[in-house]
Amino acid sequence: MNDGLLKTQNICKEFSSVPVLKDITIEIIRGEILGIIGENGAGKSTLMKILSGIYTSTSGEIVFEGKAVVISDPLTAKKLGISIIPQEFNLVNDLTVYDNIFLGSEIRKKNGFLDKKRMMERTKELLKELEVEIKPDEKIENLSTVQKQMVEICKAVSIDAKLLIMDEPTSVLSQHEIEILYRLMRRLKKQGTTIIYISHKLKEIKAICDRVMVLRDGELIFTEIIQDITVLEMAQYMVGRELNQVFPEKKVPEAEVVFEVQNLTVPGVLENINFQLKKGEILGFAGLVGSGRTAVAETIMGIRKRSSGEIFRNGKKILVWKPQDSVENGINYLSEDRQGTGILTNFSVTQNTTLVSLTSYCKYFFQYILKNKEQEATLKHKERFNIKTQSLDTKLEYLSGGNQQKVSLAKSIDPAPEVLIANEPTRGVDVSAKQEIYRFINSLAEEGLSCLFISSEQEEIIGMCHRVIVMKDGRITGSLEGESINEEEIMFLATGIREGDISS
Repeated sequence: MNDGLLKTQNICKEFSSVPVLKDITIEIIRGEILGIIGENGAGKSTLMKILSGIYTSTSGEIVFEGKAVVISDPLTAKKLGISIIPQEFNLVNDLTVYDNIFLGSEIRKKNGFLDKKRMMERTKELLKELEVEIKPDEKIENLSTVQKQMVEICKAVSIDAKLLIMDEPTSVLSQHEIEILYRLMRRLKKQGTTIIYISHKLKEIKAICDRVMVLRDGELIFTEIIQDITVLEMAQYMVGRELNQVFPEKKVPEAEVVFEVQNLTVPGVLENINFQLKKGEILGFAGLVGSGRTAVAETIMGIRKRSSGEIFRNGKKILVWKPQDSVENGINYLSEDRQGTGILTNFSVTQNTTLVSLTSYCKYFFQYILKNKEQEATLKHKERFNIKTQSLDTKLEYLSGGNQQKVSLAKSIDPAPEVLIANEPTRGVDVSAKQEIYRFINSLAEEGLSCLFISSEQEEIIGMCHRVIVMKDGRITGSLEGESINEEEIMFLATGIREGDISS
């Protein structure tokens, strides 16, 4: 390792007189991969936003390459050579992939006009390096969540940064995509790029980082060489206490079938999807990115239009052509794209929680909203989910990612659905909050709710689900139960090495 690239001295940050960061003094070494961990609300993303010019610190100093600097905005950070892959997407939906990658740093011809050909060629190179099949001139609005994440990565590495900040870059990626990202990180490190890597996936921190730094409640707890600390110790330092069993005990679901899909087909996307869901069952959907898991959820919810197939609730055929139809039939959805389709960040906690079920809080055909009833219901969700907020009127943009996710989950169950489709329910959530969400979904199942549980994390698929359906290329390749639910069997089916029991 070489000399220090960046130092902070007593960095503090307050929002409305509430301290979020307290005297953060760190040194980041040139050419290292530094992992930063901490619970939601610990201050990780706030510190990174200060280093990348999105926020300015309340007090303290930043020294970059030996000189004191004021990073007043993202453009200043970019000129210094600091680039960030944000936790939430920062892409312009109605622009193309290459437009987004070069936004603010466009390649121009000698006459001043945009050199679209060169930008498209460079975009192709970046996408090829990440093994992503996306057309450079495709609009962002047409991309999946995973594809958008890959575009964010391309955008960040396109400027040849001296310091690359990655804030939860793998939250929606499969293990295959993660390995591709690791290869890119190792190459960048070899070239001298310094990387700050924020992740709630502690095994990733252990696998890719040189050092790890722990933040708790806005304070720096300690920094350690990665070889000298275990994953369990990292988790305990994060939360400041011993951790109990991560996954709750599975209870056997009832035999009654409450939901069924027959021959669900979307041309070019899904082919003859068949499965049943029992009362109180947590049914996992596993597979590599692009396998069709999210497409199944979106088709059931009426977000995607199917060409054929039938959906049954309690033995009766139901017609679902738009999301409202599914909600009215007792089915609700937790989106994988929290800020894209899950919540409205400029709305309050209460407004987000009751967004889907607002009609139940209205009187006299929408003439007015029963505010007290709405606040009372939201308060119950706040207490049950342990949502950390000063007020129910606080806008979600001021909450941490983990607390935003809890509000999104509260919104999904406020209409009291009988079937919940939970798509990446712990995305961007720390180890402690994950336990809370696991326990909550498990308790709902014990109360009789049935859950389709979609996740890219095999560990939680194995730990949470009674049964697992595995998909590849829009088809179901197998169904696993009991001891057959393990990483090897899931990967065999997900990669098409073999196809297993596809009975429902």
